[in-house]
Amino acid sequence: MSGQFELNAEVRQDVGKGASRRLRRLADHIPAIIYGAGKDAQPLTLIRKDLEKALENEAFYTQVINIKVGGSAEKAILKDLQRHPSRDRVMHADFLRIDENVAIKVHVPLHFINEETCVGVKMEGGVIQHQVTDVEVECLPGNIPAYLEVDMLKIAIGDIVHLSDIVLPEGVVSVELALGEDHDLAVASVIAPRGAAEEEADEAAADAGGADAAADDAGDEEEGDDGED
Repeated sequence: MSGQFELNAEVRQDVGKGASRRLRRLADHIPAIIYGAGKDAQPLTLIRKDLEKALENEAFYTQVINIKVGGSAEKAILKDLQRHPSRDRVMHADFLRIDENVAIKVHVPLHFINEETCVGVKMEGGVIQHQVTDVEVECLPGNIPAYLEVDMLKIAIGDIVHLSDIVLPEGVVSVELALGEDHDLAVASVIAPRGAAEEEADEAAADAGGADAAADDAGDEEEGDDGED
């Protein structure tokens, strides 16, 4: 997947908050920075429309990006985005240089498949709950998956899908699972619909009430028998 995305950038000489505001306002550019791999951090300028177009692709958030500056290019991954708190516009982008021979940790999105035909949904009327929407993996940059699939087809009401149930490509390991079996977190589950759960609770309460009433009646009868003796 390496090199699937490219961004053209310029070295940014004018730095600081004021310079960044002017850049965004007057030139419709976005300030950015690239760092890591034992090199100095380098402030950059990106064209807003190019970055926002790239961000429409989910894979851009995890895959290796060729950042072209002048006549050279550096391989990096998107490490962070700062957005405007109310307008959701990108304000700044951080990129981490990568070494193709050094494993890195990245968060990869989950794609839940066969949800409409899921046993717990189609046959039992349940509802799917997603506990997480991405997982952290560690691998070489060239092995980063664009996404990981979670197959919900055979999941029934009450069943839980765990991290260990996700099939990982060769060379990719789960960061959480590497910490031990007690880190096999829940990923998704199928639960009974709210109305059904409440109905079951009411039935259980009614059954318990009936059992208590029967016990009370039995006790009253015993007391009556004692009185007659």
